[in-house]
Amino acid sequence: MKKENIILGCSSYNTACWKELFYPQDIPKSRWFQHYCKYFNTYELNSTFYKLPTVRILQNWYNKTPEGFLFSAKAYKGITHYKKFNNCEQEIADFYATCREGLADKLACVLFQMPPSFSYSEERLSLIINSLDPSFKNVAEFRNESWWRQDVFDALAEKGITFCSPNYPRLPTDVIVTSPTGYIRMHGNPTLFYSQYSDEDLGDLYKEILSKHFEEAFVYFNNTASEAAIINALHFKNLASDQL
Repeated sequence: MKKENIILGCSSYNTACWKELFYPQDIPKSRWFQHYCKYFNTYELNSTFYKLPTVRILQNWYNKTPEGFLFSAKAYKGITHYKKFNNCEQEIADFYATCREGLADKLACVLFQMPPSFSYSEERLSLIINSLDPSFKNVAEFRNESWWRQDVFDALAEKGITFCSPNYPRLPTDVIVTSPTGYIRMHGNPTLFYSQYSDEDLGDLYKEILSKHFEEAFVYFNNTASEAAIINALHFKNLASDQL
């Protein structure tokens, strides 16, 4: 794939220890996201996982960002963690509709993150792929190693669903291709949400992404509980520039 089609961002921006490291001392907290948008062209909305969003809230995010900026929205945990896709057709439809209206042309992907206890079964795979609206860029993130199997990849590919490639403790870290859109989440490894990746790790990831047949690839750093995410994201951003 082309390096200009790597779309890079973080999964949070409001981390106190980024002050001075990334946010200038004289910028108030209310302008931190505006500063973030000067460096990155996408943001992964995780707040939508904890509380169902409203159109108004998503429109506020839309209005904060420059033209061409993109959001990926994580589906509400009631769908993925409580009901686990069972009997929640209306909740899924409502979530899609809210994202589409609120984020409009700035909506990139809709991420469905499964809990670690959610192991593979043929029935669960069928339930997931038949619950998702193919008019959206859907991403499925599994946190149980039982899902790393070729029949899962093939089934998702047939439906155009992206298999999220997470860098997560004790899970495979290969970048998997099941659709034209790649989706990589860097969670911190070995210490979840905290660990900083080495320059060598990031260089290897960059080369691996470029070697895949993606039309676009979203890379989000979610090791945001420390300074790691912003350090890693800025270094990864520079990798493409260094290749010019």
